[in-house]
Amino acid sequence: MHHDEMMTKVQALAQLPDRAAAERVAHAVVSTLAERLPSGLVRHVAAQLPPDMAEAMRQAVDASAGADSGTSGERFGLIVFAGRIADRTGTDEETALREAAAVLEVLDAALAPELTERMANALPADIRELLPVGRARESTGR
Repeated sequence: MHHDEMMTKVQALAQLPDRAAAERVAHAVVSTLAERLPSGLVRHVAAQLPPDMAEAMRQAVDASAGADSGTSGERFGLIVFAGRIADRTGTDEETALREAAAVLEVLDAALAPELTERMANALPADIRELLPVGRARESTGR
């Protein structure tokens, strides 16, 4: 999926006022996601994204790795996830979660299904529920 198409979908799903807001939200979500996922998985996800979103993920994982090898992501749940997105976008946590769900839905459509599944498996249940595959698991009890 191309960058323009992704931003159009993010803007529509998250009911954002303009393209700049969609860009800001998308970058905040992928950066926060990159901090949470193992770095190897982040690199696989980034490889399937448009260049600017891929770069945002790589920068976040490089910054969070520090002196560490960066093999595993930080451990945090939904509250921290929402808080980081809210800080990056200048919104409240409830808005951040709604917008994150929209971005993750667009990512789900943009990524190979097996990669989305790997990403879902690497996230804690509370964050995973924001992904379409996570909501499907919840409704089927898997």
